[in-house]
Amino acid sequence: MTLTLGMVTIDTTDAETLARWWAEQTDAVVSQTNDGWFVVLEGGGLPVMLAFQKVDEPTAGKNRIHLDLGAPDLDAEVDRLLAAGATLIGRRGDDSFRWVTLADPQGNEFDVAQHA
Repeated sequence: MTLTLGMVTIDTTDAETLARWWAEQTDAVVSQTNDGWFVVLEGGGLPVMLAFQKVDEPTAGKNRIHLDLGAPDLDAEVDRLLAAGATLIGRRGDDSFRWVTLADPQGNEFDVAQHA
């Protein structure tokens, strides 16, 4: 048996707002809204579907699963994300490999690394 990744789901107290923010950042489109309780993004820079599930309370502490994203110009992409409302958590790595940890507008952490 072989498993395949079909979707990554993020818990949020406002699925529609957070989905729209991520759609803007990845050029994806909202393909399902389900009355705002489960919103799905597809296309753009996403290799799989990205979903946002409405929950009553935000997840406490650091999220256990996070997105690792790539960009050809790490510094420019980080600047763009910060201007769009992301929060800088930390710059990491060394000259051989760098990445930046950010949080989206609801505090979900994600990483952006330089790729060719």
